[in-house]
Amino acid sequence: MVDRSEVLFIGGRAGVGKTSLAAELHHQLSAAQVKHAVIEGDNLDLAYPPPWEYQLAEKNLAAIWENYRALGYHRLIYSNTASVLYTADLASAMSDNPVITAVLLTSSDDAARVRLGQREIGTALQQHLERSKQRAAELDQHAPAWVHRINTDGRTVSALAAEVLKLLGWDKSL
Repeated sequence: MVDRSEVLFIGGRAGVGKTSLAAELHHQLSAAQVKHAVIEGDNLDLAYPPPWEYQLAEKNLAAIWENYRALGYHRLIYSNTASVLYTADLASAMSDNPVITAVLLTSSDDAARVRLGQREIGTALQQHLERSKQRAAELDQHAPAWVHRINTDGRTVSALAAEVLKLLGWDKSL
């Protein structure tokens, strides 16, 4: 039995492809019959007003991960815009000293604009574009140097997943 879990934190600005990458990783790992779980971190504390000061994301992650671990899971893909800035807090919530890999997805403003334009409708688009640009700068400045940075411009999600899987080394023999 594996004592330590392994976690991949995927971070990046809105429109960079975090959710798409997590879904593609899930698809490829499932096809290879590699046991894993995927958690979309945005859903762990999505509320208004935002409950960030209560560490609700970490508490919910701890509860969900405990359930996965009880079923024998030890690999987690966690996607959230700022996850690469809070890897220590999130890993601590997992309570089993996980091996951490973190990826910061990057893109140009133009690529993010195209992607967000495909998914956002109505008045929210301009707000998302502005926040995405600001968040990209913050993430680039504050993400630790050990976090892998991968540019998504002009790349397919399957190519991105192949690169990340190579970093992880998750295969059936582990």
